[in-house]
Amino acid sequence: MIKYLCKRIARSLLTLVIILTVVFCLLRLMPIEGYFQNFDKLTETQIQVGLQEMGLTDPLPVQIVRFYGQLLQGDLGVSRVYRANVPVMDILADKIPLSIRLGSMSLLLALIVGLPMGGLMARFKGKFFDKFGTLFIVFIQAVPAAVYYLFIQMFGTELLGIKMTFDAEDWRSWILPVLSMSLGNIAYYGMWMRRYMVDESTKDYVRLAKAKGAGGSRITFRHIMRNAIVPLAQYIPTSFLNTVIGSIYIESLYSIPGMGGLLVDVIKRSDNTMVQAIVLLYATVGIIGLILGDILMVILDPRISLGKKAGGR
Repeated sequence: MIKYLCKRIARSLLTLVIILTVVFCLLRLMPIEGYFQNFDKLTETQIQVGLQEMGLTDPLPVQIVRFYGQLLQGDLGVSRVYRANVPVMDILADKIPLSIRLGSMSLLLALIVGLPMGGLMARFKGKFFDKFGTLFIVFIQAVPAAVYYLFIQMFGTELLGIKMTFDAEDWRSWILPVLSMSLGNIAYYGMWMRRYMVDESTKDYVRLAKAKGAGGSRITFRHIMRNAIVPLAQYIPTSFLNTVIGSIYIESLYSIPGMGGLLVDVIKRSDNTMVQAIVLLYATVGIIGLILGDILMVILDPRISLGKKAGGR
């Protein structure tokens, strides 16, 4: 497993370098307005002096080497437009904790509701609960999320007697964003848990347990669910990390000052330094999520060997 992880981390680092290099080069093709505040008020001389101070007049290979040198020192650069002359790390440090809290609560709710829901749907296949759960999953997947997000906000705020905008000091204002962020994952976990459990229920070990007289509920939750959750577990870390870095629409809908709308905002303002940093964050989160997913599968099922060719993804 150690050998596999070393190879996987090496490939992940190479992938990350390629992504960052491509983004870095593409951003250098963008208009230079993204590096200056009040660009229209600057003279040509001021612009050239500013570009030289930032090292943007150097050859591209020199800029790339300098960028990775600063990155290895933990320096993500300085925002030029979004917050003029404010270090990127300071901006992210203000926004990430709030998104982590929202994302963590929404994913916890999704796991608490989604996994048992899928288990009960498989346990009572073809009956009322299975049909009701299937209806919920189809609704969540078929209806555009923006539609039911708006209904949740309109009727939820009226029911709770709160403002539509988010207030971190009022615990009630956390309920609707967390619920909205969890609905997609609830449907996802419920659907796949049901599918994996139905597949597992046809295995020989289940027939053997039934032949020995084991109860249906015991077989379902002690044997079938335990094995069914293994293939689903590899997606949990990725879902968690993708959730905690923010939901663009939900955070915009409730005016939550988190990570969700930050990437869109800095792209609109052409703040290239901020774009680089956020792309780095998103790419790193995705790669770490895949690695953690493989490790979680091994923890849940020691029979899986990641060192073999068939063991990893």
